[in-house]
Amino acid sequence: MDSLFAKADAIKPLAKRRKTAHNGSGSSTKKSQDNLSADYTAQSVAKHTSIPKSLLPTTAEPSNDSAPKHSHIANKKLRGELQRQSAHNARAKALVDDSADMLLLEDVGKMEVEGEMDRTWRAGQSEIVKVSGQEAAKGRKELKLDGGPYRTRYTRNGRHLVIAGRHGHVAAFDWQTGTLHTELQLQETCRDITFLQDHTFFAVAQKKFVYIYDRDGVELHCLRSHVEPTRLEFLPYHWLLASVGNSGYLKYQDTSTGQLLVEHRTKLGACTTMTQNLHNAVIHLGHQNGCITLWTPNLPHPAVQLLAHLGPVSSVSVDPSSGGRYMASAGKDGTVKVWDCRNWKGAVREWSVRGSGSETEVEWSQRGFLGVASGGSVNVYSPPTIQQQFNGHVQPPLYLTHPIPSRPLTSLRFTPFQDVLTIGHNAGVSSILVPGTGEPNFDSSEADPFESRKARREREVKGLLDKIQPDLITLDPEFIGTLTEPSKLVTSDGKPATDTPFARLPRFDRLRVSGKVDTTEDPHSSDDDNNDERIAEGGIDEEKKAKLREEREKKRMRGKNKSMKRYLRKQRKNVIDPATVAIREKLEKVKEEKRRAVLVKKGIIEEKKKSSALDRFKHRT
Repeated sequence: MDSLFAKADAIKPLAKRRKTAHNGSGSSTKKSQDNLSADYTAQSVAKHTSIPKSLLPTTAEPSNDSAPKHSHIANKKLRGELQRQSAHNARAKALVDDSADMLLLEDVGKMEVEGEMDRTWRAGQSEIVKVSGQEAAKGRKELKLDGGPYRTRYTRNGRHLVIAGRHGHVAAFDWQTGTLHTELQLQETCRDITFLQDHTFFAVAQKKFVYIYDRDGVELHCLRSHVEPTRLEFLPYHWLLASVGNSGYLKYQDTSTGQLLVEHRTKLGACTTMTQNLHNAVIHLGHQNGCITLWTPNLPHPAVQLLAHLGPVSSVSVDPSSGGRYMASAGKDGTVKVWDCRNWKGAVREWSVRGSGSETEVEWSQRGFLGVASGGSVNVYSPPTIQQQFNGHVQPPLYLTHPIPSRPLTSLRFTPFQDVLTIGHNAGVSSILVPGTGEPNFDSSEADPFESRKARREREVKGLLDKIQPDLITLDPEFIGTLTEPSKLVTSDGKPATDTPFARLPRFDRLRVSGKVDTTEDPHSSDDDNNDERIAEGGIDEEKKAKLREEREKKRMRGKNKSMKRYLRKQRKNVIDPATVAIREKLEKVKEEKRRAVLVKKGIIEEKKKSSALDRFKHRT
């Protein structure tokens, strides 16, 4: 072991080694390099240990071709800064790849068949439990409870579970260890339940309002602005509690400040179906008329409205494995549809389920498996068959099925980072094993199933500091950091608007750009013709001109009540009127004659003689 540490401390970068010998020692240097490269143990230690940057191996350094050169940029300072950033990004990517090879040790698995005639859905839960490990087999549980049907919800790290019965039974516990946090009997209708930022707080949608409890079952808040709620969702990165109810209002409550952020009137009646897209925090609502609407806090109308089913929508879920690209919906018409959230041109896949009159529930897992609960059974479908375009009305290949006689099935929840599917039904809560549905490798900075009390407190403080504003919730969250497109607006001279947008132009310029203005009208015309004549004479210095302009501004309102001005003011429209144009031309002609008379009187120009009727005979001989 001592020799291994000595080799690790003596490692130097291969590309930066200096040649100390010149005559006859080059072969020895090459030989030592070959010996070092052949020592795989030393190379592994150098690659995966935390050593100074100067001693990093050459494999972590980006190649010359991997980083862009930005040679098209003329500014040397900007080009150098971009090259340094590109080199840093390439180096960070290489280090991340190395850390992924070292840290992501768990493999993704699923059930596979040995022969062509075998099927995975024929395997029952008893067989799966026998071949599973001791720790994984603990996920198979049956909780028989009174007060159903039940709805369930997990925390983000998948460690804690909370359940709510229709008749008021609420319980929160650590499902892996079986430690019960609290158990309540609220003695009224409970429609939904959800955790807030962690397992220490949870919200319950009760008969009239939304109530917030802590992990000990103490009532902390009563949100009276959320009237008759039916579904709840919590946005972890924005600290927003969203609710929808029988009144048809979608409301967002900021749990960090206690402020009711916004409430949207859906205008589609009572709503009993809601989910969120974990990729962009957009709320998906399913309505009684078969429509699905997508909502954001900064839009008073739905961002997307889709007619999905011929009857009421019973359940909606978004695939987290694809970055929110696919959405599954189930309706009371007995169909399940998979939609592509990028174009909404039609269902990617569609099939019918058994028990068309019952409530159908759908739920996606972290690995893209789709669970469908209909009738008295739960069916699980595996990717990528459910995400591929298929025009027929045929059910995709079945991965696993499990019968549950206790109807109705009201809730489906895949356990994060575990191959467990939790089903809420009329007789309690059941958990079944579905191999391959959970993410095997977790990010401890996002959701750590083994976090301590100190780590939980630090994560809560960091979450508050990094809270995202609700204005940034959009359908495309990657627009942040991109360059704005050039404006298509133009100014009064017809050129592209670079400085002044169209909305900030004066009214006359906006009308001129739109082509709705009378070009013969001068918006800055004045009724004081004497000042114009005096300026036209010439020979007046700048001081006198400024004085005349000031005088003209003072007398600008003079003559507003003249009959001709009143007529022109009434006829001023955004269209060209021939009568109005003729009157303005006549006034301009009179002004020009007065100005010319003044110049003739001063002797600046010669007076134009009037022609007589006999002038046409002068040049005839």
